[in-house]
Parts: sequence; C-alpha cells; structure tokens
Amino acid sequence: MSASAESLPAASLLQLIWLASPALPVGGFSYSEGLEAAVDRAGVANESTAADWLSDQMHLTLARGELAVIAQAIPAWRENALPRIAQLNDWMLQTRETSELRAQAEQMGRSLLEWLRNHDGASAAHVAACARLQPTYPVAFALAASQTAASARDCLLAYAFGWAENMMQAALKSVPLGQSAGQRILARLAAEIPAAVDEAMALEDHERQAFSPMLAILSSQHETQYSRLFRS
Repeated sequence: MSASAESLPAASLLQLIWLASPALPVGGFSYSEGLEAAVDRAGVANESTAADWLSDQMHLTLARGELAVIAQAIPAWRENALPRIAQLNDWMLQTRETSELRAQAEQMGRSLLEWLRNHDGASAAHVAACARLQPTYPVAFALAASQTAASARDCLLAYAFGWAENMMQAALKSVPLGQSAGQRILARLAAEIPAAVDEAMALEDHERQAFSPMLAILSSQHETQYSRLFRS
C-alpha cells in the first residue's frame, strides 16, 4: 500500500486486502494468462525466466490495459457515470485477444458481482447496473473498490498485488518452482507494482492498449495444448 494507506480507515484497508486475496471466490487461481503455454513453448523454464516473463506481462499488458481501465472506472462508479462504465467494459471485452482471455474476464466478473450481491457495500442499483453490462473483472473490481474510502491508486496497488500473487502461484505449479523461488518472484513483482500503477494512472483513453501478439499467440495455442493445469 502507498503512504496514504496510513490514514485509510481500517474497514477500507481490510476491504482492499480482502479484494486482493486469493481466497476471494472469483476463480483467479484457475488461470495462468498464457504462462502455462509459455512454459510449454516459449522457454519459461526456471525462476529467472518466469520472473522476467511476469514482469514484462505486468508492465506491457496489465498496466496498459486492466489497471488503466480500473483507474478510470473507480471515479466513474463513484460519480454514477454509467455510460462511461459501459464504455470501459466494452473496451475490455473488445480487446481480449483470444476466447480464453475473454472467458476469464467474463467469468471472474460474474463471480465478483455475485460476491458483491451477498456482501454489504455496493448499492443494489449499482449491482443491477453492473449486471446489465455483463461485467468484466476489472469493471466489477472497480465497483467493489469504489465503495471504500481508498484512493484509486491504493485500489490499483491492491489489484496488482492480487494479480501478482495469483500469477506467482501459477508459476509454482506450471514451471514448476519451489515456495522460496515463488516468494522471490513475488518480491520482485511487488517492488515493480508502484511504477506499473503510476504508469496506468497516467494513461489517457487513446493511450490504453492491449497489443501483446506473443501472448495472444500463446493463449491461442493453449486452447488446444495437450495436458493443461489451467483454463488460460
């Protein structure tokens, strides 16, 4: 968390920790986002190459896509700017480059929305509006995070750490790696998260992008990969 988290109300801080937790029942553990295919076809074979791959993925795809969407969706939810929310959700759907990646965004969005229906926080009107969108995960996360008193930057830090933790666990299973290696990878990603978040928050609409051809190719190949642990 950033320095501003020191003054964050305890309930809001705990809510961000909860949203970032792998225990949140949204199915993040079942996706590798192309990493499993990278292990099979792109030379990700040890701690060093796995760390490099995930670092590149965070800066080249996560920061310039999902994090940038969340940075804009949080104030939009707080301002009840529903047309803007719909625009951001459409962008997420239209820029998923494979059926696997789109299915992940949609399934995790549905699961988080169901979680929101069963927890205090988001209003019934916002939950209903989100449901009408068939929300992607970043847009649903933005709704959940917007209900806290946290800044958009702190919300993005939580999202990015949750992503890093899930991807580290995917590396442990698919490379495979030991727990100590996984913690070293997570430490590297955690050190790089603030810069990735700051980059995401600085992007304008025309600067967002989802251009990652190597990842798209690997994700397509993963759909027919022999023997898989993960859904993406």
